Amino acid sequence: MDHLPVMFAEALQHLAIKKDGVYLDCTFGRGGHSQAILNELGAAGRLLAFDRDADAINSTSAQAMIKDKRFTLKHCCFSEMENIVAGENLTGRVDGILIDLGVSSPQLDNPERGFSFLRDGPLDMRMDGNTGCSAEQWLNTVDEKELVRVLFEYGEERFARRISQAVINRRIVSPITTTRQLAALIEDAVPVREKHKHPATRSFQAIRIEINKELDELKAVLEQSVRVLKPEGRLVVISFHSLEDRIVKRFIRDESRGKYIPSLMPIREVDIVKGILKKVGNALKAGKQEINQNPRARSAVMRVAERI
Repeated sequence: MDHLPVMFAEALQHLAIKKDGVYLDCTFGRGGHSQAILNELGAAGRLLAFDRDADAINSTSAQAMIKDKRFTLKHCCFSEMENIVAGENLTGRVDGILIDLGVSSPQLDNPERGFSFLRDGPLDMRMDGNTGCSAEQWLNTVDEKELVRVLFEYGEERFARRISQAVINRRIVSPITTTRQLAALIEDAVPVREKHKHPATRSFQAIRIEINKELDELKAVLEQSVRVLKPEGRLVVISFHSLEDRIVKRFIRDESRGKYIPSLMPIREVDIVKGILKKVGNALKAGKQEINQNPRARSAVMRVAERI
């Protein structure tokens, strides 16, 4: 393992790992968190890990770890978590769930995956390269109005209309096929630059989120988490941009509040449905030392909740 995952120590601390516990690592990546969890588990412990990226599933670290009988690795999306847990007869028995969102370093560093504009490569951006529509296919067929929506909502890009018009005009002449082509096109379309941020950053984020349905998958796995966790089970989520963090923050807040049927007045205690989560501490961010060693950690935010 070249380097530790972002907020590695904090994630392990807040999972509060029990020797005989059952844990889920929803983003296996290259197995950094999973290996650390296994190291803390005793012979009776269990760890289920998921990843939608075939490269992660077939990685050297994954192939080494699947020899451990306590460990199960599944090639799947977040939204399949509940069914997989049920298939393992572990519903309501899970002690901790770790969700480390965002794009992994191997994905970003491989130009063939098309996630980054720093190196030229094909416009793919799929987490699972074997299924779904690539960024190239989507960009060269999407309706202009829908492209504006995606760039504005998922990238919070204020020049979404300018960029969308530039994409439409370019693809009339010839298809947009590489990351460098798209980055240059966006750079020309954006009239104002943000300090220390490439003009294409927000658009690449937005397109990646749309291609992989990342926010839908996040909402699905959060909703399922409360049904698979046991009482006092921990949910630990690390997000890397404001859209993800907002969803996680609101989910924990809403599931921590008591709910009642508004038509029943006056409200009786028996009519109140109590919250099923409680927030554990405040949002955490990576420390200065970690950020100096790994600049990608600077945008990480960790939130923790516990099943009541």
